[in-house]
Amino acid sequence: MIVFLRSVYALIFVFMLALTFWCATQENILAIPPVVLNDVWFRATLFDAYFAFLSFYLWVCYREKSLPFKVFMFFAITFLGNLAMSIYVLLALYRLKPGEGVEKLFSRQ
Repeated sequence: MIVFLRSVYALIFVFMLALTFWCATQENILAIPPVVLNDVWFRATLFDAYFAFLSFYLWVCYREKSLPFKVFMFFAITFLGNLAMSIYVLLALYRLKPGEGVEKLFSRQ
């Protein structure tokens, strides 16, 4: 299961990095047309994503002891989204000792 999760989160990171790079070369992120900004489904998707980010961040707060790291992760998740989250999970997965299972991933540090 650990190898599978490492693969999944590595793919998420690589895909999101490539997609972000490609999008950045195609259009300025600040040049979103008003028709998109006013679209109800765009707004719903944006709220959905940021509520998911908040849910993940609450797990990080549960898991981590360091307040400065929690603050850092808040900004990393807010501005980098799935890039930051996938790196966090990958680091946590690679820090597991041999024999430790997925349940250790969800325990406090």
